[in-house]
Amino acid sequence: MRALGPLALALATGLAAAGPPNILLILADDLGYGDLGSYGHPSSSTPNLDQLAAGGLRFTDFYVPVSLCTPSRAALLTGRLPVRTGMYPGVLEPMSKGGLPLEEVTLAEVLAARGYLTGMAGKWHLGVGPAGSFLPPHQGFHRFLGIPYSHDQGPCQNLTCFPPATRCAGLCDQGLVPVPLLANLSVQAQPPWLPGLEARYVAFARDLMTDAKQQGRPFFLYYASHHTHYPQFGGQSFAGHSGRGPFGDALMELDAAVGALMVAVEDLGLLRDTLVIFTADNGPETMRMTHGGCSGLLRCGKGTTYEGGVREPAVAFWHGHITPGVTHELASSLDVLPTLVALTGAPLPNTTLDGLNLSPLLLGTGKSPRKSMAFYSPYPDEVRGVFAVRSGKYKAHFFTQGSAHSDTTADAMCHASSMLTAHEPPLLFDLSVDPGENYDLLGGGTKVSEEVLQALKKLQLLKAQLDSAVTFGPSQIGQGQDPTLEICCRVGCRPRPDCCLCPELHT
Repeated sequence: MRALGPLALALATGLAAAGPPNILLILADDLGYGDLGSYGHPSSSTPNLDQLAAGGLRFTDFYVPVSLCTPSRAALLTGRLPVRTGMYPGVLEPMSKGGLPLEEVTLAEVLAARGYLTGMAGKWHLGVGPAGSFLPPHQGFHRFLGIPYSHDQGPCQNLTCFPPATRCAGLCDQGLVPVPLLANLSVQAQPPWLPGLEARYVAFARDLMTDAKQQGRPFFLYYASHHTHYPQFGGQSFAGHSGRGPFGDALMELDAAVGALMVAVEDLGLLRDTLVIFTADNGPETMRMTHGGCSGLLRCGKGTTYEGGVREPAVAFWHGHITPGVTHELASSLDVLPTLVALTGAPLPNTTLDGLNLSPLLLGTGKSPRKSMAFYSPYPDEVRGVFAVRSGKYKAHFFTQGSAHSDTTADAMCHASSMLTAHEPPLLFDLSVDPGENYDLLGGGTKVSEEVLQALKKLQLLKAQLDSAVTFGPSQIGQGQDPTLEICCRVGCRPRPDCCLCPELHT
């Protein structure tokens, strides 16, 4: 473990006098920058998230390094670029041999060593492995209730909405076992009843918080909801009630879950002792049209390095410690681990981190140390390296490529038909006046200012430095697949996958 710097040590020492804070880290799935009421959506029903934003620090320039589930989640939990940890290319499948390497140090492991009771509810998507070797209980989480990957990575009989006879819109991924619900390493149901899942996660979270308080120790809860990933589902109180279709119903249930979590924190008398962070793993899957999300004024969505794919809603709330407001400072999901390390007094992992300590920004004692941000393709390689870089208000795209996830929009550059393209000079945008990346500063035929030329040189230098300094770890997703690694509630049964059915009863 690495020692803290002087500023981080001072902050951590001051907070330690009152005890380290509880941590509630909430992650939405495929939620767009423009999907919440607090981020400008005119018809989303998100009163609890909007209240959280009003009472906390709302970020306008918060980023993920890759706009896809598996690499983004790895970055959040390790503070490291996914190419370093081998979480590329694409996402892990139910039969994938690889997973987040056990030598990687997760946020849960860091906080468990600090004395925290750690728990995770929801979507993991960082690998299963032989005998569940990559699952959360082997990655620092004392308790886990959730699905090990996306809820659409299974046959269509799992995609049931309310009422039970109604099927969710979705594709049938034939040949896969039904999606399992795990409690630690044990199968609770296969498939689970999705409309009742969010309530189970909230109950799990409440129990974890209660037990931590009774034990006199802080808690770390990673609440990774399946909402609003396609195909959407919702409980009886939400399906058909949002006025925004299935996507709005799922978002409405996510918002209610956030409200229930905050009520639990308050009922336990822990409001002033709990830091809440809310964000999302990547931008919206616009190929689903109204069943996808909304990136607002930003370009494209999931699967691309345009702003709609990598800029996320984010809120930090800590009553009595974080002054409510809005910040335009640069920040990233990579920064969560080093920030929480500083705020809890935990030691930093002895490894190369790409995240930075944002605690001065959160506590109002300084600005964000992050001045630049690099974005990788979901299918990266060491030859091309970084696809896009932001420094200050300027962003350069050295390579662009559309994605099927961002199909159906009016912008053809977002679509899968927009092939991998190298740009020399790069596409250059001033995000302070053009967050939608509509006007290339180098492509208009007008004279380029000295400021823009200097910004271009700086961005080119940053890319060169990153490409030379970042070593790609061995690809975990590229290790191939093994059907025997699919979780089955009836070990050794035949014929697979049809025999792997242990549904739960529901009313």
